[in-house]
Amino acid sequence: MDAYKQEFIEFMVESDVLKFGDFTLKSGRKSPFFMNAGAYVTGDQLHRLGLFYAQAINERFGLDFDVVFGPAYKGIPLSVVTTMALHELYGKEARYCSNRKEAKDHGDAGILLGSDLRDGDRVVMVEDVTTSGKSIEETYPLIKAQADVEVVGLMVSLDRMEVGKGGTQAALAEVSERYGFPTAAIVTMDEVRAYLHGREVGGRVVIDDALAGALDAYYEQWGARA
Repeated sequence: MDAYKQEFIEFMVESDVLKFGDFTLKSGRKSPFFMNAGAYVTGDQLHRLGLFYAQAINERFGLDFDVVFGPAYKGIPLSVVTTMALHELYGKEARYCSNRKEAKDHGDAGILLGSDLRDGDRVVMVEDVTTSGKSIEETYPLIKAQADVEVVGLMVSLDRMEVGKGGTQAALAEVSERYGFPTAAIVTMDEVRAYLHGREVGGRVVIDDALAGALDAYYEQWGARA
């Protein structure tokens, strides 16, 4: 596993973004883990988060794109910090763009924040996590309606590796198949489990044998490997 992936896993735990316990998800599933990207709140955390996204995007999609698009609301800061990090790490000058939930009809009018989208733009989308693909269902048509753009990839921070709405494939795989662009994550839950099992972070073992068993049982029921 790449060093930046290991650092990102520890970063999620240290930032209290990735938690383990008993959680009920919006889907109704009972999960032994939960991710809340809204817990990234400090300048240092947001700076580091952007650097991790930039490294993963460069590794998986390269740097031949024009715009980083983050769906509202959590995708808005993600698009900003990722654009800044791409410039810091690689000298890549990309534009950031996000959407509003409702169009504004005065001042900075329209449905978009940041840069406009232009015909011929190549766009990388960034999200925190994709569980069902619902946000992409909403934002992909919106992006395509603004201009003749090409989405070259979607990057999320964590691939939960659970079946999506279709009940067989992982949500990220469903998105890729439905819209025809590649999807990727900085880390997968397989990588998280393998790295944290028996390992101390912040003076405590994050995933002990009992929790590892709970994760295995959860994925027996809800897991997807494609």
